[in-house]
Amino acid sequence: MMRLSGARRLFLLQLAASGFLPLRLARAALAADQLPAGLSFPRDYGAHPETQIEWWYLTGLLSREGAAQPDFGYQLTFFRRRGPAPEAHPSALAARQILLAHAALSDLRPGGRLRHDQRMARSVPGLNEAALNDCRVRMQDWSLRRLPGSGPDRYEAAMQSRSAGFALRLQLQASQPPLLQGEQGLSRKGPQPDQFSHYYSQTQLRGEALLSLDGRDQTLQGLSWLDHEWSGNLLGTARAEAEPASAAAASEQAIGWDWAGINLLDGGALTVFQLRRADGSRLWAGGSWRQPDGRVLNLQPEQLSLRPLRHWTSPASGAVYPVEWLLRTPQGEQRLRTLLDAQEVDARASTGMRYWEGASELLDGAGRRSGLGYLELTGYAGPLRLL
Repeated sequence: MMRLSGARRLFLLQLAASGFLPLRLARAALAADQLPAGLSFPRDYGAHPETQIEWWYLTGLLSREGAAQPDFGYQLTFFRRRGPAPEAHPSALAARQILLAHAALSDLRPGGRLRHDQRMARSVPGLNEAALNDCRVRMQDWSLRRLPGSGPDRYEAAMQSRSAGFALRLQLQASQPPLLQGEQGLSRKGPQPDQFSHYYSQTQLRGEALLSLDGRDQTLQGLSWLDHEWSGNLLGTARAEAEPASAAAASEQAIGWDWAGINLLDGGALTVFQLRRADGSRLWAGGSWRQPDGRVLNLQPEQLSLRPLRHWTSPASGAVYPVEWLLRTPQGEQRLRTLLDAQEVDARASTGMRYWEGASELLDGAGRRSGLGYLELTGYAGPLRLL
C-alpha cells in the first residue's frame, strides 16, 4: 500500500482547512493511510506510543481444583495514554506518556464482594513503563509480561493491593494463536473510515494463580482472556477539531459501549460489542466467533443483536446497568448474565469514570452453561471520557 508522505498529509489538511476539500474526504484519505497490512508479532505485543490510547486487558475466572463453580473473577488492566507533553519536550520528567492501571477481584462465593484498586502515573523507565518490542507493562509492583521462547505464548502477571486486601500472581499459557479481531486485526468501531482500532485477543489462556486474600494464601486454576487494543481516537467518539459541532456530528459519537469476551466450553471463543449513542441507540456493533476447529467468523453489525433482560442499580452511583442480555449471533440465541451483580468499578481517580466490569456466564438455548468470561459496560454512569 502506498503511504502518504508528511508533506502530502499536511497538504490534505490545508485543503480541508481552506474549504477546498470536504473534511470527510480528507479524514477518509488520512484514515486509509493508517490501515495496517497486518499485525506483526512479537512487535505488536508491545506498546504503540504514537497512538492516542492503548490497553492490555487481562480478565479471568479462577476456582479450586475440582470445583464445579468459579470462586473468583479478576481483572488487571494497563492503559497507556499519549501526552499531555509533546515527545520533543526537553525535560526528562515531562509527561510524554501516561500509564493507568486497574486491578479488581470479584469474590463469587456466597456473601462475596468486589475489591478493586487503581493507579495513575507518568511513564518512567524502570518504574512505570510499557515496552515497545513485546508485552512488558508495569506500574511499580503491578506487571504483565510475555515470556520469550518458542512454542505457545506464555504470560505472567502480578498485582497486589494493601488497601483492597488481596494479591494475585498468575502463570498463563496460550492454547491457541492470537485471535485477530475484525479484518486481520483491524476492528471497525463506527460508520466513518477513521473509526477503527487495532485489536487482537489471546483467548483460552490456561493457567494457575496464587491468591492471597486477607492474609490467607490459596492456589487456584482457570481460564483467562487478554485483549490488546490501540487506536488513534476513542473508538468512534473522536471528532476532528476542525469539524464544527452539529447535531448530526453528535449523533455519530458514542458515549459508551457494551462488550463481552467469553471462553467457550467447547474450546472456542465469542467476542461481542456494541457502541451506544447518547439516546441509547446503537452506533456500531461487531465481534468474532472462533469455532473449536480454529475457524473465525468476523461478526458484522447485522449479524449481532444484544437485548437487555435484567438491570441492576448501583447504590453508590445510581447508575442502572444491564447485567443480563439476550444475544443473537450466528451461534444461535443465548443468554449472557453476571455471576455477581455488584461489580461496578469506581475509577474516577484514574480514568475519571465509573464502569461495570464483571465475571459472567453464557447460557445456551436450553439454559446450560456454554462459556465463562467477562462483561464490560461503560457510559451508564456518565459519558465515557478517556482522552
